[in-house]
Amino acid sequence: MPMIPAAHRAMTGRLDGTAALVTGASSGLGAATARALAAEGASVALVARRQEALDEIVSDIERQGGHAVAFATDITERAQAVAAVQRSADRFGRLDTVVNNAGVMFVDPVAEAVPDEWDRMLAVNVRGLLHVAHAALPHLLRAAERDPRHVADMVNISSVAGIKTGPGSSVYSLTKFGVGAFSEALRQEVARQHVRVSVIEPGSAQTELRTHMRPEVRARGHARAGIERLDPADVADAVTYVVTRPRHVAVNEIVVRPTEQQE
Repeated sequence: MPMIPAAHRAMTGRLDGTAALVTGASSGLGAATARALAAEGASVALVARRQEALDEIVSDIERQGGHAVAFATDITERAQAVAAVQRSADRFGRLDTVVNNAGVMFVDPVAEAVPDEWDRMLAVNVRGLLHVAHAALPHLLRAAERDPRHVADMVNISSVAGIKTGPGSSVYSLTKFGVGAFSEALRQEVARQHVRVSVIEPGSAQTELRTHMRPEVRARGHARAGIERLDPADVADAVTYVVTRPRHVAVNEIVVRPTEQQE
């Protein structure tokens, strides 16, 4: 039986009575997405490594009348990722929506790259996503058979670097092209069971991604400097649109760029 709190079930959001899990939820796109899903009535599990940051967002959601929990997790460790998914499902009694948002970005020409940074991108952007997706899929399949919506969603956050690459982004693009390929194959596997698998490819956004880079890489600047970047809420809005469509409508892919971004 669902464990959604009674007071929360009384809300009138489009996701009322459902439960969601968002990775990389301690800041940026993940935090904005968690808030947006909670505003639509979903109970939300926030998953990331930084417990204190997660707790602050949970408190903020609850002050707004939503319901959320936080699980400090390193999704690159399979056992931790599986445990976070199970704890979320146990807490809420179900899992209707999973947003695989956690990611890191390092850009450098191949000849100058640091292989440890490649390893980190592969660990978070690919293996972490796979750990969560595999653990969550049985729960999504069950939720799709049940009230209130009879449909479930997995939304994988990629990047415009997952549809168009360029100098310096070789391995980052490798990981994000992989997210797109995985998402499309899984979509075909579970479509008839009413689990929708979508991929969202944001352009330049105001997030912490660039703070992961080495100072000398950041100092080189970027062609997108000076443009008005996406706000995390812009991407969260796209996620919300995807998961609130009627049962018979699947939005498979959305590209969201700043208006001024050319590439």
